[in-house]
Amino acid sequence: MTLIKSISGIRGTIGGDVKENLTPIDIVESISAYGTWLKQKNKNKKLKIVIGRDARISGEMVENICIGTLQGIGIDVVNIGLSTTPTVEIAVPKEKADGGIILTASHNPKQWNALKLLNEKGEFISAEDGKQLLNFINNKEFFFENVDNLGKISFNDRYIDEHINEIVKLKYVDIEAIKKAKISVVVDAVNSTGGIAVPKLLEAIGCLKISKIYCNPNGEFPHNPEPLPEHLKDLTTKVKTEKADMGIIVDPDVDRLAFVCEDGEVFGEEYTLVAVADHVTKLTPGNTVSNLSSTRALKDVTLKNNGEYFASAVGEVNVVEMMKEKNAIIGGEGNGGIILPELHYGRDALVGIAMFLTYYAKMQMKMSELKKSFPSYTISKNKLELNPSVNIDAVLKKMSNKYNDISQNKIDGLKLDFEQGWVHMRKSNTEPIIRIYAESGNEKTANELAERFVLELKGLI
Repeated sequence: MTLIKSISGIRGTIGGDVKENLTPIDIVESISAYGTWLKQKNKNKKLKIVIGRDARISGEMVENICIGTLQGIGIDVVNIGLSTTPTVEIAVPKEKADGGIILTASHNPKQWNALKLLNEKGEFISAEDGKQLLNFINNKEFFFENVDNLGKISFNDRYIDEHINEIVKLKYVDIEAIKKAKISVVVDAVNSTGGIAVPKLLEAIGCLKISKIYCNPNGEFPHNPEPLPEHLKDLTTKVKTEKADMGIIVDPDVDRLAFVCEDGEVFGEEYTLVAVADHVTKLTPGNTVSNLSSTRALKDVTLKNNGEYFASAVGEVNVVEMMKEKNAIIGGEGNGGIILPELHYGRDALVGIAMFLTYYAKMQMKMSELKKSFPSYTISKNKLELNPSVNIDAVLKKMSNKYNDISQNKIDGLKLDFEQGWVHMRKSNTEPIIRIYAESGNEKTANELAERFVLELKGLI
């Protein structure tokens, strides 16, 4: 069982021993620290926080503990109930709140949950803020109010509708084109809140036929909830039997998005962002950003559409930071995360779906044909487990020196760009491993490139 406290939030498995799992005690301490930290940043102000959750089984229990703790600190709570991560991010500034909490462990299995913490803009707190918050947790710097100053609770379950309303108004979403294309879709929402949000969105943008599997938001995940090809067998089968135009799958908190083609082939998480970016930059030429471990295809379509491409360190916070710096009009990560600043600075599967379907309708191709229209790359994803005593930074420095004549990027580990592809080596933030990702124009070369650098790293260690 596991408890991980990091600058990106608090996550862990439910049940077990305090300080080793996400127990009620650990939840109270973490939320107390967050609330007290916010109060110190906003002295002499009555604070308000938005809270929402995915449908996982532990969600109601964690929600009750969080709300009660915030009340005890004297903070008002707007509970938006079963929701999505991007919906909470949108709700925070709409409520003029001082922060937000999303209760979700994203793509992790059902025994996990997490406290994802937002600032007043509805964006994930910065690395620096995260460090301060961890100090508050470690030092137990809490202060609770007396009975006359307890926080108040209000409930608003309309924010998914508000979210969809904002999406349909975007210039990148063409409802008439979608209606004209008469699109039939199968949706897999892994029995979480995508089962509420995605069908509502598809109805709002004019899909002709919507078939649902695993759309009951009861938290009983029917398969591993990460939207990877090996977990999409039921969806691919349903797409073929229904003779649907495509399949759509989201993760439990609806910030990651993947598609299945009409022939049952997986469109590929990496190409979710590529397709949507092609759509957006054709309409509005501009810059794009993804992380160093994402496909080169995004750079290709950005340059084709007269924009500039930039690569950030891995992690949503880092992507957002570079998007702001480079004034990017769209960005995200190769895990199916779409970030459209015009709506908000957060990964959002709902806006991704609406823009993708507009693109699909206008391109007038089958999904399988659309997939073949993009530059073809394959990414090989590997990891090398290490003894915790190994100095990973020193190992990567040796590798950098060995390839000092090759184009390099060192903002997050080491990325080497070769003529036949690239390899990215970076240390994990949570465990003693090096991740080795390699990409090339064909699967064989990508795997060979990855295997070569796994062996070279072993030799250097």
